[in-house]
This record gives sequence, structure tokens and C-alpha cells, in this order.
Amino acid sequence: MRAHNERLVLTLLRRHGPQPKAQIARTTGLSAQTVSVIMRRLEEDGLLVRGAPMRGRVGQPSVPMALAPDGALFFGLKVGRRSLELVLMDFMGHVRDRRQERHRYPTPDGTVSFARRAVVEIMAALDPALGARLSGMGIALPFQLWDWAEPIGAPQDEMSAWRTRDIRAELEAALGLPVFLQNDASSACGAELVLGTADLPANVLHVFVGYFIGGGVVLNGSLFTGSKGNAGALGSLPVLAADGTRRQLIELASLATLERMLEATGVSAGTLWASPDRWEVDTLILTDWLEGAANGLAQAVAAACAVIDFEMVLIDGWLPPEIRACLVRRTQEAYAGMNRAGLTPVAIAEGTIGPHARSLGAACLALSERFLVDQNVLLRDA
Repeated sequence: MRAHNERLVLTLLRRHGPQPKAQIARTTGLSAQTVSVIMRRLEEDGLLVRGAPMRGRVGQPSVPMALAPDGALFFGLKVGRRSLELVLMDFMGHVRDRRQERHRYPTPDGTVSFARRAVVEIMAALDPALGARLSGMGIALPFQLWDWAEPIGAPQDEMSAWRTRDIRAELEAALGLPVFLQNDASSACGAELVLGTADLPANVLHVFVGYFIGGGVVLNGSLFTGSKGNAGALGSLPVLAADGTRRQLIELASLATLERMLEATGVSAGTLWASPDRWEVDTLILTDWLEGAANGLAQAVAAACAVIDFEMVLIDGWLPPEIRACLVRRTQEAYAGMNRAGLTPVAIAEGTIGPHARSLGAACLALSERFLVDQNVLLRDA
């Protein structure tokens, strides 16, 4: 673990980009001498690099310091209901390599086997000097997978294995790296906090539309996961469907619903999981799903904002960009048409990370745990 002041400097550079030592000293309140010692040590460790000198009107030119892209590398493992993904992310948040595997449903054995095999493949293609910079792995995992055996078409006995298996400990022992675990929807939210380009307010509700819909909660600039790590479980919120029946949001705004709608017409839903870049989906079916998902989401947003005074709602997911934009627009319209008396208006916008937010969030979990000022999240203001 890095000393607090070193983490503070790294967090500041992560949040605001390259800065000279004098600016870092002013922002952190640390003395110029302390900052110089910290920066020198971080540079010697290969975590920082010097930029081109910037000349002012008087005095010596200042030299901005920046995070070194090769300073540290992190694995991020996403466990999804229809696929597994492992990414290798560098210190700047760029993906250096990726491995994916589709499946009918996730099992502990299959997940551990994929992760170990994918790590070996990525390491074989990696320069040994960079391999020495590996600093950990994060896992983005849906919690209580055993409760969803029937909806995902999986045998209950195989899904029940998740109750007793600790894949975090297994992979940590196998890889010899620190491994951290977090709910997958919270990980997607964490990726937005660390890598996102949006100017976020202090309190944000983050929505990720995957096989099942999930959420992440940001309070006072930090990711809030709750005592059980499952805060933001939006899928369980009760909402009214178009036919007036009461459903859970997960039944309306999840890709599992779109999958069933496609299969009910005899159309393969494979296009949904092959790639999030472009789908070949019947327009009428997609429109029906979007309408139900948006109406459900608008109700969930209103309910959530009645409990916590969120200032922004971000919607992201395993969705092609144009479909994500359409879902956000329809949700905005449905929300605007609701009776919101007593509620402060909330901005509803698109997330900025995209389909791979969960695997990137998993890698960011390892980044945060090892190098940033807080062990769970990057504070928006150091």
C-alpha cells in the first residue's frame, strides 16, 4: 500500500491530468519540499513521467508531471450471465489487451478456468518488463447468482456452487497477485468515477443495462456499496408495466427481456451477445422493448430520487451507442411526463464508459485499492 500522501498525489494527477509540483503543493496543502520528495520517489518507481517544460513570464520553467502509462498494469475480470471478459488496463485507463468467452451461464469452475487461461495468454504476449508492473486484479461479479438460476436457464445445482466458492481467493492464490471483488453494477459505476469524462455532481445514480439491469450509487463523490456490497440493486424495484401489472424493473429493462422477445418470434438472440457495437434486431421488437424499459426506468428514477436527492442519473449498458442514446431520450421523455410533485428535477444523461464498463471497473478496483487515496473509489476532488 502506498503512503497516504503518495496516493493523494497520484489521485490528483489521475483526476486533473499533468501538473507541475507547485500546483500540486497548492492543491494538496503539502509543503513544496514534501511534494518534491514524493514526486521524486514516484518518478524513481516508474509511476510518473516528466512533461515538456512550460515557460512563464518570470522564473524557471515549470515541469508538469504525469502518470506513466506503463507505471502499473491491472487485470479486470467481468463475470456476466452470457459472457466472461478479461481486460489488461494500464495506469492511464487504456485497455492493452482483452479476452472474451461466451457461455450459456456462469459457473465457478468455468470462470476460474477462463481467467487463468486468459491471464497466461495475455502474459505470453506481454513484454517481461511490463509483466513486472502487474499490480492486481479486480473481479466484477453479480452477487447472489444462485437466486437467478431459472431466469437465465441454468441448472440450480450448478448455480448453487456460487454460494460456497470464493473465486477471489482462488485466483489470488493461483496468480500470485492481489485480487479484489465487487458487485458488477457497482464496478460499472466505479469505472465512470475513475475513467469517465462527464463532469459529475456529488450525488449520482448510475444505471447499467446488461443481461439484468443494475445500479451504482455515488454519494458525496464516492461510490457507496452498502453494508452487503449490493447498494443500487435497481432491478428489484417494483414498477408498473404497460398492462397495469406490477413487475420488478429487471423484468422490463433488462436485455434478458429483449432476448426472450426475440426468441418468442423464432429469431436468434445471439446478435445481442456477439458484439455491443451493432445489433441486427427487428425494429418493432426493439421499439417495444425500449418503450417498456424507458417507462420502467423513469419510475425507478423517481422512486430513487424520492429517497436520495440525486442530482444526475447516468444510463449505460451493453448497448450500441445509438440504442443507448434512444433509451436515454425515451427515459427523459417518460420521466418528464410523470407527476413529480415534491421531487427536485434530476438530469438524465448517457454514461461515458460504454459496454465494457464492468470489466474496466473491475480493473479500476485494483487501481484504487493499490494506488489511490481511497481504497474503493477515486474522490472527485482530492
